[in-house]
Amino acid sequence: MSSSAQEGVSRIYTINLGKAQLTPRYRRTDRVVNMIREFASRHMKTDEVKLDQELNRQVWKKGKANPPRRLRVRMIKDEDGVVIVSPYEEATKKENDEEAIQTGEDVGHEPKPEPSPDIEEENLKEQPKIQEKETKKAKTGKKRSKTKAKKSEKK
Repeated sequence: MSSSAQEGVSRIYTINLGKAQLTPRYRRTDRVVNMIREFASRHMKTDEVKLDQELNRQVWKKGKANPPRRLRVRMIKDEDGVVIVSPYEEATKKENDEEAIQTGEDVGHEPKPEPSPDIEEENLKEQPKIQEKETKKAKTGKKRSKTKAKKSEKK
């Protein structure tokens, strides 16, 4: 394969990160980052791998102990041999947004129907009923705690 064929290579992968669950809890997300780097270097045949900020946020979103089990990523290799790994979902959303803008469609925004005045009146009537129920629950909760206290005093 010639060097000109490798320039600007872009590929999309789904990386299975389930084996990270075998590592101790407090090291799992660190292990996931290393697994992504290893995967990228193996498949794109280079040692220089950089992770996109958005991908890093996606990996660390649930904390250090609960990384995602799989990720859909786009890997782009530039002419210097540096691979940039970014989330694939972001790229597809941008393409869809651009297409919709070109066609003149409203992107992901549905018009919200305005509530009718009848519904608003019903909601206003129901609010006092809800408040009454809440106060009854609070009162019964106090009675229960008093009875439990009496039982414990008797023992």
